Amino acid sequence: MADAIATSPAPALEKKPVKFSNLLLGAGLNMFEVTTLGQPLEVVKTTMAANRGDNFAGALSRVWGRGGVLGYYQGLIPWAWIEASTKGAVLLFVASEAEYYAKSFGASDFVSGISGGMAGGVAQAYATMGFCTCMKTVEITQHKIAAKGVKPPSTWATFMDIYRKEGIRGINKGVNAVAIRQTTNWGSRFGLSRLAESGIRRVTGKEEGQKLSSMEKILASGIGGGLSAWNQPIEVIRVEMQSKTEDPNRPKNLTVGKTLKYVYGNNGLKGLYRGVTPRIGLGVWQTICMVALGDMYVLSPATLEAYKCSMLTGPKYSAKEAVEKLTGDKVTAKH
Repeated sequence: MADAIATSPAPALEKKPVKFSNLLLGAGLNMFEVTTLGQPLEVVKTTMAANRGDNFAGALSRVWGRGGVLGYYQGLIPWAWIEASTKGAVLLFVASEAEYYAKSFGASDFVSGISGGMAGGVAQAYATMGFCTCMKTVEITQHKIAAKGVKPPSTWATFMDIYRKEGIRGINKGVNAVAIRQTTNWGSRFGLSRLAESGIRRVTGKEEGQKLSSMEKILASGIGGGLSAWNQPIEVIRVEMQSKTEDPNRPKNLTVGKTLKYVYGNNGLKGLYRGVTPRIGLGVWQTICMVALGDMYVLSPATLEAYKCSMLTGPKYSAKEAVEKLTGDKVTAKH
């Protein structure tokens, strides 16, 4: 018996499948997140990073002055929607592959999870987020033209103008900074969330591996998302590289290093962290959408119809369950 146990082969390493249901749920939650509070927080964050003399209240006033409520949704259509609907698929595909190969080289679950997330973050930047963040930033910052009484060009006219003048590199300006931001985001968010989960287990007396409640998961992920804003300087650098704000003192052909030197020289360390408050809020809101709304109960179509003449009765489905019923496929990803 002992020999049989000693010589039994280790369980075969299997690659996690990337299911359509996972992609659909991720895209749906991302679209909801960005269309509600996500884009307004993104606009305020970008405005503060581009206009580093503004505080939070000043940025809110500046955005409102560009178009009232609609000013907070600049860049939503099509760029934020394109980004939201595609970045999850890129992350899941690449992270699954990277995690599998990390494990095949003997990495632990923790290390392989971080490796997968970081690789997925880099892929997100170069595949879809680079040109989307660039065009969102261009839309947000070019509206200074409107203050001079000149109507700014449409989003597609701006896109084609940049493409004609600078080609692919022009519409992907700042993509290296986006890649650094994404890979450090996913690595730190994963690690910090795990540390927060361990702390919550100690406080609540739960053992390692014991399932956390929904609120505990939201709290742990919120802490991880909020604290991952430590890399705000690279976000300010990204915004400066993509900004259409005119400054004769800004160096030409900006790189990450040149931009860091320029921002620090003009605004110091404080300038490199300008916009960190809305970014923390954005991280928390993304967590609520991905973790909480994925499990939150929503009413079935039949129940919505019945609600017109009765109380909330009948079958309820979470977002995950609704996607599973639609696709016939079980959702396995942790969004």
